[in-house]
Amino acid sequence: KLPRVREHRGALMHLQGHPPRWQPVFCVLRGDGRLEWFRHKEEHESGRRVLGSTALTGYTLLTSQPEYLRLLDALCPDSSGDHVQEETEPLLEAPVSFPLFLQHPFRRHLCFSAATREAQRAWRLALQGGIRLRGTVLQRSQAPAARAFLEAVRLYRQHRGHFGEDDVTLGSDAEVLAAVLMRGLLPATRAQSLPDPRGAGRARAWAWTELADAVYAAVLAGASAGLRAFQPEKDELLASLDRSLRPDLDQMLQLRARVAGRLRADVQGPLKACLRRKVDTRLSQVTQTLLSTVEAALDAVRTLLAQGMDRLSRHLRGNPSGARLRREVYAFGEMPWDPELMRKCYREAERSLGTLGQLAAPFGFLGTQSLVFGVQDLAQQLMANAVATFLQLADQCLTTSLDCQQAAEQLGRVGGRVLKKFQSDGEAEQRRCVRGWLLSIFLPFMLSQLQRSCRTFQKLPEFEGDVLAMGSQALTIEGIYEDVIREVLLQRIDQ
Repeated sequence: KLPRVREHRGALMHLQGHPPRWQPVFCVLRGDGRLEWFRHKEEHESGRRVLGSTALTGYTLLTSQPEYLRLLDALCPDSSGDHVQEETEPLLEAPVSFPLFLQHPFRRHLCFSAATREAQRAWRLALQGGIRLRGTVLQRSQAPAARAFLEAVRLYRQHRGHFGEDDVTLGSDAEVLAAVLMRGLLPATRAQSLPDPRGAGRARAWAWTELADAVYAAVLAGASAGLRAFQPEKDELLASLDRSLRPDLDQMLQLRARVAGRLRADVQGPLKACLRRKVDTRLSQVTQTLLSTVEAALDAVRTLLAQGMDRLSRHLRGNPSGARLRREVYAFGEMPWDPELMRKCYREAERSLGTLGQLAAPFGFLGTQSLVFGVQDLAQQLMANAVATFLQLADQCLTTSLDCQQAAEQLGRVGGRVLKKFQSDGEAEQRRCVRGWLLSIFLPFMLSQLQRSCRTFQKLPEFEGDVLAMGSQALTIEGIYEDVIREVLLQRIDQ
C-alpha cells in the first residue's frame, strides 16, 4: 500500500465560477490521494456533499503565477500577438501571493491560493505526495496482472509506432487507458473546437481545459466500464491459458530456446551495430547519472534514519516520561509518511531530472516524471522497511529489567544492525532500479531501430509451424525476438 498520504486539510481560496472568481473553500486531501473541497469547514464536519473533488492522478503542481500564466498562453496562443484584451480579463487579474496551481494535460485546471507561505508549503508537500501516490499505483504493484497490463499497453503503443516510454502509464488501469485514448482524441477535438473560441487568450485556454475535462470524463467512464465488462472474459482466458501452459511447458521452453538461438544468430550483426553506433556512446553517462540519483536519495534516507534512531536513544538516556517516549516512538514510526521529513530524500530524486531528460530524450524516452516517482517510492519503501525492522528488533530486546542507559545501549546495537541491513538492501535495490530504468530507456529505442530486422526474422519457416501448433498465446516469434534483444542489452548494461 506504500506510499500513503497523511490526510491534510485547511482553508484555501479557489478560482471557480463563470466568470471565474476567487472564493473561499475548505479543502481536504484524503489518504488515498483524492482532493475534496467544501464551502465551509462545517459542511465537511457534518458530512455534507462535497462542492468538488478530483483524484490527483496526472496533475503537475505549480507554485508560480507567472509560470502558470505562461502555460496558459502556450496552451492557446494568440496568433495576432495582441495581449491588450487579456489585461482586462477577470481570469487571474490580481496577483496571487501563495498560489497552488494544479495542471493536467486532459483535465480542468485547479487554481487554489493559501493564506500564508507556511500553509502553501504544507499544501505543496501534501499535494505532491498525493500526485505520486495516485500515479504509481501500477508501478508499485508486484501483482502479475499489473505487470501484464503495463506490458500490454506498451505493446499496443509500440504497434502504433510509439516506441519510447513516457508518462502515459501513470495511474490506475482505467486512467492509463483513458490517457492513451486522449492522446489520439485531443488533436481532433482541438481542431474542431478552437476555431470558435469563447473569448480570447487566457479565457480561451480556460474554456479549453473545461472542454477537455468533459471529454476526459466521458473517456474515463467508458474505459472503466469496459474493464469491468471484460473481467469475466479475462478470467476465462486466464484459465484457458493455464490449461494450455501446464502440460506443454517443457516443450514450449525447448522450442523457445531453439527459436531464440536462431534469432540471436540472425540479428547479431544489426544488433551489435546498433549498440556500437547508437547506444554505447550514451549508455555509460546515463547509467552514471541514474546511479548517482538513486544513491543520493538513499544516502539521504540513511541519514534521516540514523538521526531518528539516535534521537530515540537520547530520549531513553534522559529518563523521559512514558507518554513522551510513546510520542517519540510514534513519530519515528511515522517518518516514512512525513512529507516534511522526507522532502530532502525526494528532492535528491528530482535534482537530476533535467539532466536525465536531456540524456534520454534522443532515445525517445519521455518518462522522467515516472522515473523520479519510482526513485521516490523506492526511498520511502526502504525507509518504511528499516523503521519497521528497528521497531520489531527493539521490541524483542528491550525488557523492563533494563535501566535507561542499558536500554539506550541496546538500541544502539539494534540501530547498527538496521543500518547494515539498509546498506545491503539499498545496494541491491539500487542495482535493480537502475537496470529497470535503463531497459525502459534503451530497449524501445533499439526495437525501433531494428524494426526492419524484426520484420525480416519474425517469420522463420522452420519454426513458425511449430510455434503455431503449440496453440498458446504465451509463445510468439515476435515475443522471443524481443526477449533476445532484451538479454543482449542487459548484458551490456551489467558490464
